[in-house]
Amino acid sequence: MTHAPGIAAVWDALGGDPALLSRISYRTRAGALPARLPVIGLARACVGACALAGAELAATRAGQPVGGALVDDGAVATAFTSERHLLINGRAPVNFAPLSRFWHTEDGWLRTHANYPHHRARLRAALGVGADATVEEVAALLAGRSAYEVEETVYAAGGLAVALRTPEQWAAHPQGVAVAARPLLTRDRLDDAPPRAVRGAAPPRVLDLTRVIAGPVATRTLALLGADVLRVDTPQLPEDPDAHADTGFGKRSTRLDLRAGADRRIFEELLAGADVVVTGYRPGALDRFGLAPEALVERRPGLVVASLSAWGAYGPWGGRRGFDSLVQVATGIAAVEGSAREPGALPAQALDHGTGYLIAAGVLRALTDQARDGGSRVLRLALAQTAGWLMNAPRPADPETAGGVPGPGHRLAETDSELGRLRYAPSPVSFAGGPSDWARPPGLWGADAPEWVARG
Repeated sequence: MTHAPGIAAVWDALGGDPALLSRISYRTRAGALPARLPVIGLARACVGACALAGAELAATRAGQPVGGALVDDGAVATAFTSERHLLINGRAPVNFAPLSRFWHTEDGWLRTHANYPHHRARLRAALGVGADATVEEVAALLAGRSAYEVEETVYAAGGLAVALRTPEQWAAHPQGVAVAARPLLTRDRLDDAPPRAVRGAAPPRVLDLTRVIAGPVATRTLALLGADVLRVDTPQLPEDPDAHADTGFGKRSTRLDLRAGADRRIFEELLAGADVVVTGYRPGALDRFGLAPEALVERRPGLVVASLSAWGAYGPWGGRRGFDSLVQVATGIAAVEGSAREPGALPAQALDHGTGYLIAAGVLRALTDQARDGGSRVLRLALAQTAGWLMNAPRPADPETAGGVPGPGHRLAETDSELGRLRYAPSPVSFAGGPSDWARPPGLWGADAPEWVARG
């Protein structure tokens, strides 16, 4: 196999040199991430681009030729389902709360997301049910209501619910039209800030302002490759400790209230020393704190900013919250993967994981470009754009055997941590001379000092 389907398009979208694609080799495996849609192709392309971008930056830093990268289907499939492989002292996490599920409605299907307490409270309030309402009671209620009406009602209350749409319905929807007009990702150079030296320099510093899966996967990957990653959360929003355990490898974690004077001053000091900022909040949510990409770059010229959203920061849904499972439902993926009786789902939260590796790849490529040509760089990605790429890609002839010739599975690793004994999926990002594992396990959420590691 010369290269994974789609890798050339991804590498081009990242601004990479097409001559480097020959440096990637593949170890394929039959039945990896089987689906009607080409999920393993998406996964290979995203991980392959990330590995190649990592190899390119490492070569730039060392002043050497770019080495080879390897994409192993076993490692990729395991990493794309990392939250399912995680064990904490032998306990498996619960990845979806009872009210995060499909519901049959009078005119079709609806999917809700209520993993976080504030989302559960808003969903219940929008539906007019109490905190003790059972799944059966909610199901009976929704069976007599329109999925589209509930979608609007729940979103108006700040909750999360999306009606099932076919690919054709999404293509005709105003947000679907807006998404289809965009590329897989966008890259912008905002100014002529001077290049930052990377050869022999200390690893980059990354401010991680993300939550849940896609953004944390991106920064987890940057941490694997040596970046000093500091995740910053607000004290007002709770975090799922299991999600933190899965995506917190290699990072440190702190909490700052950006509305408070002292914490705001600390954040500005962190920004003054940062090389990268990755954001993953709802579009506009960070703007009031002066954290829009343009505002960040104005205060820190030469910065690389990666901005992630669910639906894209444009169109009628530009300001809406969203998660992988909901984007699958809206864009027609759940209809394609389902049956006449009920909707389906991808074999992994592939929009999240795939976009996470795309973000990491984009940041790595931007750091390489910045070292060569200077300029502040801004990347923008959306789960819905990744979904559009997947939906438009050629589909496998046999979803049960898509993935190539049989190959070995991939091991899981174990380590002790402040959270307990962890079993986890290693990173699939592999290149010559690159790291094989994270330098540190996840620590306690929010327990680290809001400061950078001292550079020697």
